[in-house]
Formats: sequence, C-alpha cells, structure tokens
Amino acid sequence: MELKAELSGDVLVISPLHDRIDAAGAIQFKDRMREITQTMTARVVLDLSRVNFLDSSGLGAVVAAMKALAPDRKLELSGLTPTVQKVFRLTRMDTIFTIHDSLPAGMRHAG
Repeated sequence: MELKAELSGDVLVISPLHDRIDAAGAIQFKDRMREITQTMTARVVLDLSRVNFLDSSGLGAVVAAMKALAPDRKLELSGLTPTVQKVFRLTRMDTIFTIHDSLPAGMRHAG
C-alpha cells in the first residue's frame, strides 16, 4: 500500500494514497506505517481524507500502527470521511484516538 509521508515541523503527516484500507491491504499498510514512523517525531498524524472504506482489518491495522509507536508518541487521525468516521464511532475507537476534522493549519499537503 502506498503511503505519502511529509514532515511538517515536529509532526509527521502520513496519507494513504488509496481509497480503501481493507483485508487486502491491511498488512501492507501496517508494515509501511511501521517503516515510516521509525523517524523520531513527537507527533504522527494519519490523514484519512482520501479513504472512503475501512473494514475491521483496516481498523486493526490502524490500531496496530498506534501500538507500534513508542509510549510517549501518539497517532492522531484527521480528515475522516463519514463512512470511516462511523466505523471509529461504532467501535468506540473515537475515544482512543485524537481525531481532527482536517489537518491543522500548516500541515496541509500541497496538491
């Protein structure tokens, strides 16, 4: 699974370039997240604005990516589409993650 990573100050912004995180791509997503988050930034924001579908495997991969970070680092989410937001709400994962409506100013990708 292709992920775009950009460093904005001390924040690493990661954006999946696919519209789905499902069973077919969950393992690749998790592996790529682990590779990308090796850099030691304080904050990691996963921009899910392009993702229109997330199944239980995809949700598990996002949770695994969060758990793979050092204890003092957090995985924050931004730009959840209504369908993806519903998955987080129904599973109560919206109480575990810090979720932003969109990327905070200064962290938005160009293009």
